[in-house]
Amino acid sequence: MRAARIHEHGAPGVIRIEEIPRPAPGPGQVLVEVAATSFNPTELALRSGVLRELVPVTLPLTLGWDVTGTVAELGAGVDTHAIGDRVVGWIDGAAAEFAVADAGALVTAPRSVPLADAAALPLAGSTAWQAIERAAITAGERVLVNGAGGGIGGFTVQLARNAGAKVLATASPRSAAKVREQGADQLIDYTTTTLEEALDGPVDVVLHLVGAPEHEAEALVRLGGRIVSVTNKVGQHVLARNDSRDLAALVSLVDSRALTLDITERHPLAELAEIHRRSEKGDIRGKVIVLS
Repeated sequence: MRAARIHEHGAPGVIRIEEIPRPAPGPGQVLVEVAATSFNPTELALRSGVLRELVPVTLPLTLGWDVTGTVAELGAGVDTHAIGDRVVGWIDGAAAEFAVADAGALVTAPRSVPLADAAALPLAGSTAWQAIERAAITAGERVLVNGAGGGIGGFTVQLARNAGAKVLATASPRSAAKVREQGADQLIDYTTTTLEEALDGPVDVVLHLVGAPEHEAEALVRLGGRIVSVTNKVGQHVLARNDSRDLAALVSLVDSRALTLDITERHPLAELAEIHRRSEKGDIRGKVIVLS
């Protein structure tokens, strides 16, 4: 099978599309015929080696965390899935034609969207879900989503809106229309104005999806408000966890049309290195699907 692998950490050029043996599932695992993975900006840090201490890996490494596809083979003891099931999950090694996954990490894929597009959901959606959960938003609160134009941001805006919040969102001009469509009540163009200038007083909740100094975050939130960050340790820091219950809840929202997927591009596996290069230049918006 073909797989996108790295044999060393470094620039995007270290990504190679290689022919490697197709894996076999062990006990409690399934083999997935991959329809697609999706690109996450965090993968830049994994590829370059920045995450070596936080996420130790064994080289050569097959890239890709998000997976969607069809169950092709069952390992011993698996009775939660059947061959032919359409599934989605957060695993290791999804940037390939086949991938092995723990059966418990996979849930039924959404029925209302193309199977490949469901790859946009696991990591970015779970991160947004857990940030909203940590923020404990109540209806009517003013919530600032700082970094709404990215893959996580699109889900965060929608989930905050679904919680009944008044959503204020930072986005560049190229993302503004989509962020407003996703439910933002106020758009803040961070390229032309500062947050303190744009906000009409402090907000109840700040959700930081981009890096922000602690003193800047504290100046934006009311006394007794909450700051939740997925990028650094400002306020309450959320390090996304792989939880199939959260993913199943997100799938349900997609199928009920309460959550939409912002798919901006679709590319074959052979173009993964170029996607990495473009992302390093800031030339990626929303979720990019990588087809196997």
